[in-house]
Amino acid sequence: MKLKLHWQILIALILSIPMGMFLPKLSIQTAGIGDVFLSALKMLIIPLVLTSIISGISNINSKELGRVGLKTILYYVSTTTFAILVGLILVNIFKPGVGVKLANAGDTSKLAEAAGSFGDTLKNIVPPNIFEAFVNADMLSIIFFAILFGVFLSQIEEKHKTAVLKVNNGIFEVMIKMVNFVLKFSPIGILSLVATEIAEQKDITSLAAGLGTYFLVVLGGLLIHSFVIIPLILKLVGKSNFQKHFQAMVTPLLTAFSTSSSGATLPLTMEAVEHKAGVSNRITSFTLPLGATVNMDGTALYECVAAMFIAQVYGIELSVIQQVVVVITALLASIGAAAIPMAGLVMITVVLSAIGLPLEAVGLIIAVDRPLDMVRTAVNVWSDSTGAIVIAKSEGEELNY
Repeated sequence: MKLKLHWQILIALILSIPMGMFLPKLSIQTAGIGDVFLSALKMLIIPLVLTSIISGISNINSKELGRVGLKTILYYVSTTTFAILVGLILVNIFKPGVGVKLANAGDTSKLAEAAGSFGDTLKNIVPPNIFEAFVNADMLSIIFFAILFGVFLSQIEEKHKTAVLKVNNGIFEVMIKMVNFVLKFSPIGILSLVATEIAEQKDITSLAAGLGTYFLVVLGGLLIHSFVIIPLILKLVGKSNFQKHFQAMVTPLLTAFSTSSSGATLPLTMEAVEHKAGVSNRITSFTLPLGATVNMDGTALYECVAAMFIAQVYGIELSVIQQVVVVITALLASIGAAAIPMAGLVMITVVLSAIGLPLEAVGLIIAVDRPLDMVRTAVNVWSDSTGAIVIAKSEGEELNY
């Protein structure tokens, strides 16, 4: 009997732990397998996002587009704000940074340079050269171009619109076939990725013990957001079954957890939401690529807790106004975070700068960032998929649950 894909991935995750711990040399030698799998997923992102958005937008008239777009942004801002507030409440209750010594900080020399500013993010939405955006994988620019293309495609003469859409939809179907092919190798790729990560850790136990409370506060916040806030939104607003939606999303969630990349997981998320949940292509093709780029609930929660933790370590008591600045900056920084591994760690420098904390303090949290990155990526994908369900239901669509 052939195992379902999500069971294969789960078995690979379980096997990767002893493999990384007891066969570290073999794990590191086979790291290339995981890298190839991740590259294969990333290879598909740009053509898939471009063709899916163009297809979805061109099938929505201008009035519907404005309505769907407004609902999408409202959902993203709301859930991200809820996530940040959960983190803020927990970090103020447990105060994980109080009593922590400034030792074993990691190297942060490249983080500030990589982060840029939120103003740069806004400016870069409009690409001066769309082909350069393709080469550099600037997803906000690509999404902006695809939305414009889809909007104006819907306004041209019908025969030309039909011809362009025929080519676009054909490419989209090919991309879906390629995604399904790459998915067959996901258990092997995930086994390699996670085993390598475990093998490269010097002393996981001591690292976790040194920052245990901080780790648990972030993890607790992510779990509360995932299993309390999101299910409530799904039930009260989306009128959908939490358990059935979770079952439909098992494969994308496990892949997001393993790869720490919501961008690389996007093809799987789209496939699950459209074919298992029954959301129409016009909704998935608009909400999910946008969500993978700007809706980062888990990242925003982490940035808030990390900034407050660092302030506590330095003995700095942040005022209510400063904590409001943390909330707003974490929201904006999460929008600018790329859908790649450790993007949140890069963007935390934006939050620290906003409240005057030293950027080198990020080195305090590098040690336990990787496992938290895996969890918060899964939370990001979980929120994106729920958003598609909520918006589809608000548009009167009949879903599978």
